[in-house]
Amino acid sequence: MTIADLRSDTLTRPTTGMRAAMAAAEVGDDVFGEDPTINALEARCAGMFGKEAALFVPSGTMGNQIAIAVHTRPGDEIICADISHIYLYEGGGAARHSGCSLRLVQAARGILQAGDIDANINSRSDDHLPFTRLVSLEDTCNKGGGTCYTLAGIRAIRESCDRHGLTLHLDGARIFNALVHTGHDPVAYAAPFDSINFCLSKGLGAPVGSMLLGSREFIRSAHRVRKAFGGGMRQAGILAAAGLYALDHHIARLSEDHRRARQLADMLSPLPWVSSVVAPETNIVIFEVTPEKSARERVSQLAEQGILCFPFGPQKIRFVTHLDIGDAQIALVEAGLKKIA
Repeated sequence: MTIADLRSDTLTRPTTGMRAAMAAAEVGDDVFGEDPTINALEARCAGMFGKEAALFVPSGTMGNQIAIAVHTRPGDEIICADISHIYLYEGGGAARHSGCSLRLVQAARGILQAGDIDANINSRSDDHLPFTRLVSLEDTCNKGGGTCYTLAGIRAIRESCDRHGLTLHLDGARIFNALVHTGHDPVAYAAPFDSINFCLSKGLGAPVGSMLLGSREFIRSAHRVRKAFGGGMRQAGILAAAGLYALDHHIARLSEDHRRARQLADMLSPLPWVSSVVAPETNIVIFEVTPEKSARERVSQLAEQGILCFPFGPQKIRFVTHLDIGDAQIALVEAGLKKIA
């Protein structure tokens, strides 16, 4: 059976050109800073976003957790949206690794406003309360349906952080989806953040790896934490080569994923068993199904038609477009949706 795998953009396979770049990569021991391909990737990413330095890490979760560990001390509190990845999908890492609590803010589709920061800061004169130390934004917001921040909104949050002496981190796992959608300049976009984490293994289609960006001092501390977390890799230039290839070839094409996500939303909206569809901004489509069947039951029906996806709540389902979803897969989805009563 032909399959359209819409479960996640992490499911892409390396392209022929990417595999060739990986095979040809020059390598060395990265723990000692001697892998030339990783060094090139780190320099490239830091330069793209106007940051002093960068660190290659195995995953986006590790990148976020390293940043939290560097920016905070045990007992501190982190402000984030209540549907943030660092809260929902990182195994309680902020508490497990850094001894931090999370102040969860309800925000429309996961997009915080400057007023949310001002309203959720603990008084440092009250010994009963944890120190508010860090604000973490997620762009695009996965659980919000691939939603994007505006640059004006980010700058306003930065001003709030400055007023209260807080550090600002970006979980930018899908940062390039956001930049393609908004058209923001990467350097201007990154300037308000003290640290940025983004994935090479989602929309960009690399098989593994994420990047953590910040000041030289921050990255030096992050290098030590990466080692403590078990993330020090040796001849990993073969992975970094995939990231370099992705940066060269797979950014502009993200607009195709966004277009196909809009196509899927248009297909879903008129179906009688779909009660609502969240209008996609980027490559994530979230829709709600009518109550006669649960999301899990509908996911099973979709799988029978060769459409793979995840439930995203009791009545919600998520589709994600990516490098391996072309027009042929979209046509398969359209035909399969029509067959489900």
